[in-house]
Amino acid sequence: MNLTDFVKAVSQEDFGKSFNHVAVWNTKLRSSGGRFFPADGHLDFNPKIYDTFGLDVFRKIVRHELCHYHLYFAGKGYKHADADFKDLLKAVDGLRYAPSLSQNAPANHYRCQQCGQDYHRKRRINTQKYRCGRCQGKLLMIK
Repeated sequence: MNLTDFVKAVSQEDFGKSFNHVAVWNTKLRSSGGRFFPADGHLDFNPKIYDTFGLDVFRKIVRHELCHYHLYFAGKGYKHADADFKDLLKAVDGLRYAPSLSQNAPANHYRCQQCGQDYHRKRRINTQKYRCGRCQGKLLMIK
């Protein structure tokens, strides 16, 4: 899918206005669905939102970013707290917040060899340096 062409089509169909800049995928976005850059007018979008939730949710995120875009170039309030933004977002049925892409479980699981205490951590633990907080026993990595 050509992202810029898709955003142009959404802009024309849902807003009746043209999108005259570039839309790009940004894999570094973590919690947001997209970003609008007023300095040069381009839009960034999170490809994980499209892959995870599909075209319907992604189209609503495109509408959200286009609300920022069109209001900015019209000289109206384009920020999240502005009434102009909230009204336009409601009128075009855009998403106020991006759906969560949170990860369910921490990647590393450790267990104390003496007392059996479990530790779940996102980051790896140096088992040669750190010990169990309960009994000072040696930690063993489970997965």
